[in-house]
Amino acid sequence: MKQGTDHGMAERKNALGQPIGEELAGWSARPRPPRTPMEGRLCRLEAFDAKRHAADLFAAYRIDTEGRNWTYLAYGPFETLEAFTAFAEKTYTGEDPHFHVIVDKETGKAVGVASYLRIDPACGVVEVGHIHFSPLMQGKPIATEAMYLMMARVFDELGYRRYEWKCDALNAPSQAAARRLGFTFEGVFRQATIYKGRNRDTAWYSILDSEWPALRQAFEAWLDPENFDAGGQQRQRLADLRPRT
Repeated sequence: MKQGTDHGMAERKNALGQPIGEELAGWSARPRPPRTPMEGRLCRLEAFDAKRHAADLFAAYRIDTEGRNWTYLAYGPFETLEAFTAFAEKTYTGEDPHFHVIVDKETGKAVGVASYLRIDPACGVVEVGHIHFSPLMQGKPIATEAMYLMMARVFDELGYRRYEWKCDALNAPSQAAARRLGFTFEGVFRQATIYKGRNRDTAWYSILDSEWPALRQAFEAWLDPENFDAGGQQRQRLADLRPRT
């Protein structure tokens, strides 16, 4: 049920003639994201279970032998399975961040994680973050499907108004991914935080509920098996399927 904003409405003013935001008639706090699985054609997102996921994730992350994927995360890398498992059992099981493990349906193995965080049911705002895709899914359709499934849950299932993506402003691949997925750049918060003993300027991106229907259509067209040739190469880019803004 859509409870979002019609951004095409005329500007509203109060009795003093001051501009004010649109009244959200009927708005109510949204549910928190559940731990139920999200099912796609290529992947399944599910709650972390150390016995089923820890070893697979550790092995998948170790394929990145230089540890590049940990550069812009506030933790890691981990040298042993025991150290990673202890970290994952503590970090991947909390309520906020609210993690899901991405399982490749073809192999049945865990290949990455992503989370909802800064969850604000009252305002219908949630961020996606702690995204850690192993080399087994980077640059592949499974990565796009995982992000699509998380968006669909937020907008279609839960009725949130705003979906955020934030990253280190120096993290060029993350910023490129946000733009490809249809997020709108909103600016940089300078000296926003400190992690691993260094400064972080944070780049902010968002998708609004009013933008989601067109984005959903683009994702579904891109993920359609007919969009890929016999060699697995895309016929149309995701960016070309999105409406021009």
